[in-house]
Amino acid sequence: MIDIEIEDEAWATVPDVEARVQAAASAALGDVEGAVVVLLTDDAAVQDLNARFRGRDRPTNVLSFPAPETARPHLGDLVLAHGVCVAEAAEQNKTVADHLSHLVVHGVLHLRGRDHEDEAEAEAMEAEERTILATLGVADPYAGDR
Repeated sequence: MIDIEIEDEAWATVPDVEARVQAAASAALGDVEGAVVVLLTDDAAVQDLNARFRGRDRPTNVLSFPAPETARPHLGDLVLAHGVCVAEAAEQNKTVADHLSHLVVHGVLHLRGRDHEDEAEAEAMEAEERTILATLGVADPYAGDR
């Protein structure tokens, strides 16, 4: 189950935002059974959460909060900041919709235990993201990084 909560109405500017989040989260979950909550909010809310839980007093694009094993089947929560996502999409010449799909896939993979702390993990995670995003018709988000 994927529960989508829209706290910042600015997200309504993304075409079919709920369907897009649903598709991206479902694709990233694959055959894993579990529940995920996705909160689409503003930069201030994400900055507050980032400061309180990560010690970084700034907004970021997506925060992933994995649930403890005892909370299963709940896998965790994702929180996305509208302003940061829009700015990054513009900087990277991507649509906000495609960038949102990428960030949801990225976040759900974190909830599934993937990480990018070292180069090998990062390469594996990026490859998995590319594969999942291709099934959604989203271009390789890392193509410009090469």
